Amino acid sequence: MNRRVDRGKWQALLVAIVVAAMVLVMGRLTKAETAPEIEMVLVKGGCFQMGDTFGDGGSDEKPVHEVCIKDFYIGKYEVTQGQWQAVMGNNPSYFKGCGYNCPVENVSWDDAQEFIRKLNKMTGKKYRLPYEAEWEYAARSGGKKEQWAGTSNLNDIEDYAWYSENSEKSTHPVGQKKPNGIGIYDMSGNVDEWVSDYYDAKYYEKSPKETPTGPSSGSGKVLRGGSWSGTPLFVRASGRFGVAPSGRLTDGFRLALPSQ
Repeated sequence: MNRRVDRGKWQALLVAIVVAAMVLVMGRLTKAETAPEIEMVLVKGGCFQMGDTFGDGGSDEKPVHEVCIKDFYIGKYEVTQGQWQAVMGNNPSYFKGCGYNCPVENVSWDDAQEFIRKLNKMTGKKYRLPYEAEWEYAARSGGKKEQWAGTSNLNDIEDYAWYSENSEKSTHPVGQKKPNGIGIYDMSGNVDEWVSDYYDAKYYEKSPKETPTGPSSGSGKVLRGGSWSGTPLFVRASGRFGVAPSGRLTDGFRLALPSQ
């Protein structure tokens, strides 16, 4: 009788171990399966005139200089609150009421790096922030002479960007405005976007021509594109701002991937 009871106990324990192992495996599979989809746009490489080509920018946008970019992928949209939630398990955004399809904001450069590390672990890919030169090349529809992402006509900005005059002091869901010439949305306005590079106000004086990746060190990181609160001056494609990597305000980001 005792041996039967013991045998039953051992069988129950074995079943419990198997079930626990299956739960662990399924949990890992579920985590991988729920990695958010990031829609990317292939940006074909080329050379362009980077900087203040319209003469209305700051001194850190000068001198205008030729830069050549290799093929790469960039996010079709800014990273959303829903995508952030899926990876990080929280939502730091100030404008939570805007919804999961709105860009995540109130994240620092350091926060963005943590998101990228976790997303790469979930997906096995090599996402990163775009380099500043890549960002401007993509914003300008593949290096065109565009003052804003998609247009150079002041009267048309509202068709392409959420900015101070049409945003009603809030972010908006990604992809509601017109895309620029290569199918990328919201590169002017909505949220400021972190890029990979350190900030140097005089970097353009010494920037290499081929795929520049920014200074090797610095106290700030670069933000691009302006936000919902920016005037037309501050949402230009060539505008650049240096902010401490721990800073958080209207700051979000979009992702990049190597082409190979």
